[in-house]
Amino acid sequence: MRVLVQRVSSAAVTVDGRVVGAVRPEGQGLLAFVGVAHDDDQAKAQRLAEKLWTLRILADERSAADVGAPILVVSQFTLYADTAKGRRPSWNAAAPGVVAEPLVAAFAEALRGLGAVAETGVFGAHMQVELVNDGPVTVLLEL
Repeated sequence: MRVLVQRVSSAAVTVDGRVVGAVRPEGQGLLAFVGVAHDDDQAKAQRLAEKLWTLRILADERSAADVGAPILVVSQFTLYADTAKGRRPSWNAAAPGVVAEPLVAAFAEALRGLGAVAETGVFGAHMQVELVNDGPVTVLLEL
């Protein structure tokens, strides 16, 4: 499981012209793009949620847990692109939807269980993601 996290001052996901998830914090928030591999499980989703929630990447070395920063979770299988050969990425390392969808949902639910305000995109949908990266700060989390 991989989570590409960006510190944001705002972020929103739109599907078919309708905003389905957004964070517009008064200070900072996080946008978490989540990719799932074949061997990932609920325990890994829980551990990554805990890591993200307590990761000190906000202002003054604080975490989302410290300041109650909202988190927007967006599924993104392309985090497992293999570009080693040729010009066309391979997606073989990414888990299929039947495996990935419940784990992305478990990741978002784990964040909520920790106390986060967590919104989501729509799994498998064509999404437009709008964000204002604050810093910019972008970090890849992986277990």
